[in-house]
Amino acid sequence: MSLSTPFSRRLYLRIWLAVVGGIAVLTLTVGWAWRMAEEQKAQNAQPFVPPSREMVLRDPNGTQVLKGLATRQPSEPGEGIEFQIQSDTGQVFLLQMAPRQPRGDRGGRPGGPNQGDAAFWTRPPFGFLWLLGIVGLAVAVGVYPIIRRLTLRLEALQRSVQKFGEGDLSVRVPEQGQDEVADLARQFNAAAARVETLVKSHKSLLANASHELRSPLTRIRMGLELMGGQQPSPAFREEILRNIAELDQLVDEILLASRLDAREADVGTVELVDLIGLAAEECARVDADLDVSSDSVDVRGIPKLLRRAIRNLLENARRYSTGEITLVVERRQGYAEVRVCDRGPGVPVTQRERIFEPFYRLPGASERAGGVGLGLALVRSIAGRHNGTVHCEDRPDGASGACFVLRLPLPQ
Repeated sequence: MSLSTPFSRRLYLRIWLAVVGGIAVLTLTVGWAWRMAEEQKAQNAQPFVPPSREMVLRDPNGTQVLKGLATRQPSEPGEGIEFQIQSDTGQVFLLQMAPRQPRGDRGGRPGGPNQGDAAFWTRPPFGFLWLLGIVGLAVAVGVYPIIRRLTLRLEALQRSVQKFGEGDLSVRVPEQGQDEVADLARQFNAAAARVETLVKSHKSLLANASHELRSPLTRIRMGLELMGGQQPSPAFREEILRNIAELDQLVDEILLASRLDAREADVGTVELVDLIGLAAEECARVDADLDVSSDSVDVRGIPKLLRRAIRNLLENARRYSTGEITLVVERRQGYAEVRVCDRGPGVPVTQRERIFEPFYRLPGASERAGGVGLGLALVRSIAGRHNGTVHCEDRPDGASGACFVLRLPLPQ
């Protein structure tokens, strides 16, 4: 892992680095400016005194009048210059010179030879304050784009969450980077996709359930109208009972599908289940062949749901098969496999995923006796409830038909 990885994945580290870097630059600059101001102040407090130099004073004839050492005396800025001359004989003389005239008096720009009043803002402490303000402004301007770039993604996430809350379930957030904001965006997109899928599933379930419920109810109503108060014939009575059974099965499967979609719903107690025993009972009910490779295959699950899954697979095979039905229970690579094979027309490869969708039936199969298109969808929901899978494949012997394989994890 490179050194930049923690900073690229942690938003607070990047904000902290930007702020600390700005403070460090500001501190170093202020320290440097303060030091320069202090040095300037110290120089002003202790004026420079030049060393003594030999001086000779002569008259117009060139005769030496005075010879000695001349030393310049300290003076304040703007005052005259004073020299102390000590002759060879020990006498001390003072030479005073008037201050220099301002340049403005000679037609130049205002101000004297020193910095003067016109440049007071450039001298300490005013120069230090100006420098500090400029550096602070530069740091603020430099840090702002960095912080703004980080917070723009948060604002985009905020807008998306607001739109999602207002009912636009298709809204998604751009996933940029690898930090907390990007991870939050990915989690939001995943949650939004799940919610959208669930809402669409419920809408589809409601629409299809309404359609499927209408068919048996219409047949029952028409039958009762045709009776006209007469005693129903045995065939008519059987048809009414068949429609009522279909209606009851549809309501039961819709309720079970809704409870399975609600993960928090209580659908039974998890316990150790003998798959071979369940499979033997269900095979006897539909006259299917049972093939096992061991004495027992136990999984942890809800018995009534696992029984329902096996029953739905067998009923689906019986509905479409034109020959024998075989159910195989075996252990394979840490999973228990329940394989139901039939000798029907088979399932096209392009339809092997869609047949597990609620209320979906293969083309031309909608008028077959029994089945409302929820059986295989319930099997997949039950498999997912037990951390398992279900899929459709060709028969291993190459014969016509299809095999539905239910895989459930074995207990550790």
